Amino acid sequence: EVRLVESGGDMVQPGGSLRLSCAASGLSFSITDMSWVRQAPGKGPEWVSTINFGGDRAFYADSVRGRFTISRDNAKNTLFLQMDSLISEDTALYYCAVARWPTERRVRYYDYWGQGTQVTVSS
Repeated sequence: EVRLVESGGDMVQPGGSLRLSCAASGLSFSITDMSWVRQAPGKGPEWVSTINFGGDRAFYADSVRGRFTISRDNAKNTLFLQMDSLISEDTALYYCAVARWPTERRVRYYDYWGQGTQVTVSS
């Protein structure tokens, strides 16, 4: 069974930073593209970022590009999301997730999700 466990969410002030982590098991992590998806209150899930299996290619939603950095440690089966210059619109439950195929951004084609970690940006 695929298991994805997110951590690192917190409440921060605008302009602050957080680093999220996702511990993965039950899949061949080192050959699997990994993604972050978030869901804000009252809204549907939104794709945020994807990193390829080797960690040398990354993709970002326009809303976070330049502020967020996705990375991974294949030796530890762990995915990260460094979030800087946070704004209130970043408030959401953040999930790590796996799509059915590489480069997919449509969330209905993401088969595996973690429990999520809450990020709240508020003054």
